[in-house]
Amino acid sequence: MTSLLAEESMGSAPQAALSVSVVIPTRDRPEMLRRAVASVLDQDYPGAVEVVVVQDRPDPDAPEPTFEIERTDRSVRLLANHDAPGAAATRNIGLRAATGDLVALCDDDDVWLPGKLAAQVAALQALPAAIGCGTGYVLVQGEQRVQRIPDVSEMTHQALLRSRVADVHPSSLVFRRELLIDRVGLLDEQVPGSYGEDYDWLLRATTVGPVLALQSPYVEVLWHPGSFFTGQWQVIAEAISYLLAKHPDFRSEPQGLARLYGRLAFAYASLGDRAAARHWALRTLRVSPKEKRGYVALAAGLRLLPPATAAKLANARGRGI
Repeated sequence: MTSLLAEESMGSAPQAALSVSVVIPTRDRPEMLRRAVASVLDQDYPGAVEVVVVQDRPDPDAPEPTFEIERTDRSVRLLANHDAPGAAATRNIGLRAATGDLVALCDDDDVWLPGKLAAQVAALQALPAAIGCGTGYVLVQGEQRVQRIPDVSEMTHQALLRSRVADVHPSSLVFRRELLIDRVGLLDEQVPGSYGEDYDWLLRATTVGPVLALQSPYVEVLWHPGSFFTGQWQVIAEAISYLLAKHPDFRSEPQGLARLYGRLAFAYASLGDRAAARHWALRTLRVSPKEKRGYVALAAGLRLLPPATAAKLANARGRGI
């Protein structure tokens, strides 16, 4: 599908001229930010591309970042979030300021790989009903590189209830701006810690129209000790509970419900709350005995397995618990 769409884009220059705004939230990572911005500016895409960098509560004494811009159809705007902290509010500032026909996300510690934007625009042009498009990615952990390729070509609402489709990373997402702003809405700034706000966003978006998934790795995602949610178990537990309350339709998909129950159980086990861990682990297994997170969390809650060991094993496979 991807190669065919790429060929179509080469022969349809007028359609490929859609303008794109890329929102990059950042905080105190100037070197990573410059690398992320450069990967967007260097995309071999014929349309105009603006990068909207939004600094989350920037240090007033720190120098403003600068970027090399070599093409007249590329630009970088620098904005600041002095209001509500967090990724959702920071991204929303950029989304409101975006002027492109399409809007895209990229985290400041991720990199777009060559051909990403051209392939996604071609996919959206081939299916006008589609509201957005994501891609696979390469997960980088030290010397280890793991390709994550989605096993579906389209993310439907029901499929997202069953599974997060973790092989599509938020830094790969591109949406039609008008449909996103007018019908889906911005990111939910009430999600605790902004954990999973992109998942909530996709759940809402797929009630409006299809979200495509290109089965090629077009983003390089860096997993490192400075990754924001490393060890933030209390925030994770609160965010999962919020998501379950906001989307009662999870109850129509036992597999997805058990997955979230299992993650909640593991979060409590990691916090040392063994009673809560056992409670949610048992709820997980009642909904779906096949959900492995339930057994892992139950073992951790019974002190049979250190939670840190389970998380390390899960992350070594390129997948969080």
